[in-house]
Amino acid sequence: MRVPIFQIDAFTGERFRGNPAAVMLLPRFGADSTLQAVAAENNLAETAFLVRDGESWHLRWFTPTVEVPLCGHATLASAWVVLNCIDPNRDIVTFQSLSGPLTVRRAGERLAMDFPSMPATVLDPSFTLTTGAALRRQPEAVLKAKNYLAVFATAAEVRALAPDFAAIARLDAPGVIATAPGDGEGKEGGFDCVSRYFAPAVGVDEDPVTGSAHCTLVPYWAARTGKREIRAWQASARGGELFCRLDGERVELAGDCAFYMQGEAEIG
Repeated sequence: MRVPIFQIDAFTGERFRGNPAAVMLLPRFGADSTLQAVAAENNLAETAFLVRDGESWHLRWFTPTVEVPLCGHATLASAWVVLNCIDPNRDIVTFQSLSGPLTVRRAGERLAMDFPSMPATVLDPSFTLTTGAALRRQPEAVLKAKNYLAVFATAAEVRALAPDFAAIARLDAPGVIATAPGDGEGKEGGFDCVSRYFAPAVGVDEDPVTGSAHCTLVPYWAARTGKREIRAWQASARGGELFCRLDGERVELAGDCAFYMQGEAEIG
């Protein structure tokens, strides 16, 4: 069976930046083992699989090694494909997912996603030592939601991290978000926070730009800065920019996408 495949760079307006995602349109999902094999073959941080259901779509995300319950950049990439290649006259699309309905709408030239907020809670100082050992640099504090959140004093510390990925994989969480106040980088001026995300336990040593991590970053930085709107920069080698807003128990994550590739894949 041949199916359409797209590769889109998400959370960037520049090709070869941001986070690349494969988006594949299927008539049905089929066996999980096949989906996992396809994601491993694509060998990107995420492959998004879409199955149409009337006006909405069912959406699943796979890393090269596991299925995940939520992925921001592959959702953004999926919405770009639907709203630009499949239904270009539409302004909004809803995806049915393991994290419930996720709505993405046009917001000027960007796309804005409606995601659940995942606030983190402060942990005992012993977790600071354990997480710091895995990151090879001690943070000021460690919090936890779904992932560990390691808070540093400066963006320079976050940029300089060279983690022990094997140690991070042994932690009891999918990954570790490292964050600090912003230091002025960004194509449109200063930003409020900088971050990196490490998730070797799910097959991604460092994710270039992570929408789902900002479900935790945004409530943290909104509380710390007193701002509902947060401009965020993920300081991976590729780099990516997110325009975020806290809205009660939801987080709006907006960003750009850059088209890279369209073709067909033989999957069975």
